[in-house]
Amino acid sequence: MNATILVQPVVLSGGSGTRLWPLSREKYPKQLLSLVGEDSLLQATLRRVVGTPGVTLAQPMVVCNEEYRFVIAEQLRLLGESATVVLEPYGRNTAPALTLAALAATKDAADPVLLVMPADHVITDVAAFQQVVSQGATLAAAGAVVTFGITPDAPETGYGYIQTGALFGGADDNADACGANARTIARFVEKPDLATAQSYLIAGNYLWNSGLFMMRASSWLAALGHCRADILVACQNAWKIGQTDGEFVRVGKELFAACPSDSIDYAVMERLAAQTPAKANADTAALPPGVVIALQAGWSDVGAWDALWQVLPKDMHGNVLQGDVLLQDCSNTLAISEGRLVACVGVSDLVVVETADAILVSHKDKTQDVKKIVDRLKSQQRVESSVHRKVYRPWGSYDGVDAGERFQVKRIVVKPGGVLSLQMHHHRAEHWIVVSGTARVTRGDEVFLLSENQSTFIPLGTTHRLENPGRVPLEMIEVQSGSYLGEDDIVRLEDVYGR
Repeated sequence: MNATILVQPVVLSGGSGTRLWPLSREKYPKQLLSLVGEDSLLQATLRRVVGTPGVTLAQPMVVCNEEYRFVIAEQLRLLGESATVVLEPYGRNTAPALTLAALAATKDAADPVLLVMPADHVITDVAAFQQVVSQGATLAAAGAVVTFGITPDAPETGYGYIQTGALFGGADDNADACGANARTIARFVEKPDLATAQSYLIAGNYLWNSGLFMMRASSWLAALGHCRADILVACQNAWKIGQTDGEFVRVGKELFAACPSDSIDYAVMERLAAQTPAKANADTAALPPGVVIALQAGWSDVGAWDALWQVLPKDMHGNVLQGDVLLQDCSNTLAISEGRLVACVGVSDLVVVETADAILVSHKDKTQDVKKIVDRLKSQQRVESSVHRKVYRPWGSYDGVDAGERFQVKRIVVKPGGVLSLQMHHHRAEHWIVVSGTARVTRGDEVFLLSENQSTFIPLGTTHRLENPGRVPLEMIEVQSGSYLGEDDIVRLEDVYGR
């Protein structure tokens, strides 16, 4: 293995994870949650590449929606990881996201191998994963576009499939150079019905489509320019007028809005599958070779609750318990509590998930249909479809504890050094009570400190700001009162976070 191969991890963090509702919400999706272990799925994705043998790792890159930027920055800080965070003003699927990453990777005339990973997957065998990444790096450095296919162990109907072709390189004596698992791509197949999936499993030459890729940045840009020049041009135009905003990289919002939406598979990879000798033509001759490497590493896309149940440790009856949960005479059940006691008696094959503002009860065989519940919530314009009761902000978080017709109570936590915007409200007054820590309060022309058990009143229409000048989190209770209590009744006059 050539140790000079520079590999840049690229984490695509744009999914919403609606089938894992109510833990995953539109404004706080599954990749930001700690579903398997203490790390969030995003943090685990970045951590698993560290120590990959035979390669040099560049600073990782995260491509995400603007909505998640501050939470992702905080998770990177907690991980002790510096990363380039590229912001998408609008979701345009994975092909434009990867194109922005490739443009960022080549901005200083570099051309690293990109290791492209969705932020919301689980891989339990890190050593096996790193082994195939090392193999893929060699092939990608030589110009191939590499994808990783998961060796199936069941006739899964929820995944797309890749039909493998001949050994890449064309001869068995190339196996040492290319790897015995590296094969050409015969075709991509959409999610099959059960009978078709069973036939794929029996055939033995089909792999699950993982959404993991490796290629040089220049190889991707060249292939995309050949297959979808419209996407490439739109991304280049948006990139040219972009700018760095603190720790974030922004692109031209209006120009990126004009970019077509497409996936990596549809935009490029399916064209590479046409390059077998029987299918090759003048249109495909200019494309780099497409290669698929089989991966057996305990992979799951954790696409629904039944998939999470499969990857988590179970008791002797097949149950998975997280939080304050009691089970009696239950089997093959996933029960998660975020706060309140959850008790189940005499049930099997259920999913029970408790959060502060919603409870889900589903049969394990029906967890794909959770998305239909989210769609109904959206159609009814219910906030439970998009946000949790606890909402994260760049300065910390707030939790809606109680609310009535003309009042609302919030528990506010401001991290050390956190500063809320200088603001005012037209329709509400606020009472602040410090529970722990120290608050620096701006109220009109006054600036003063409050410590534990002290309080203050912010009259309606008064300019105010809250800061935490201390070294420990500031916790306080805020009681709002007035004729309108919506979050849109905020007039920001100054904001250190550029909102």
